[in-house]
Amino acid sequence: MINARAGGEGPDPLPYGENLLARWAEPHRRYHTTDHLIAVLNRVDELAHHADDPDAVRLAAWFHDAVYLPDRSTNEERSARLAERALPEAGVPPETTAEVARLVRLTVEHDPAERDHNGQVLCDADLAVLAGGPQEYAAYAAAVRAEYGFVPDDAFRAGRADVLRQLLGQEHLFRTPTGQTRWELVARRNLATELELLSV
Repeated sequence: MINARAGGEGPDPLPYGENLLARWAEPHRRYHTTDHLIAVLNRVDELAHHADDPDAVRLAAWFHDAVYLPDRSTNEERSARLAERALPEAGVPPETTAEVARLVRLTVEHDPAERDHNGQVLCDADLAVLAGGPQEYAAYAAAVRAEYGFVPDDAFRAGRADVLRQLLGQEHLFRTPTGQTRWELVARRNLATELELLSV
């Protein structure tokens, strides 16, 4: 946040961070937790060389699931609006605030444009979990199921299968060169395996 101020003044960023961490630690979360936030931030650091504004991408990572209720389809929009309220108050310039909000909204579809380097970094960082090892991926899938515990099994399996098919139907899951090289094949194998298991 201090870096994103570009030399401008602002209040102590610590309370903003504490507020966001409290949101990420809400008891109803099973996958969209502080662990997910840390993982995304770590992947952003790995991919930062590809971004045009790494600080904006990092702020977007902090905010991208700050508002999260599994039975709502407005989480990204509400998270973007939270950023639009908090960041100006914290001294972040309007253009950076707008970029952060845009990036948060981009995580609805994870479909950044060809030259949207910031969007590519955030989306790849968010989807990197798909390329985990077998145990890591199984834990991810189980956490997603737990978050949607209110959905009956048949409905969840059908909905999850649709999501997996949509992901597998994309030409590229990852848009950065690093993401494509390191994660694409493993992620596709994991998704295909989960889809097969859902049909058993």
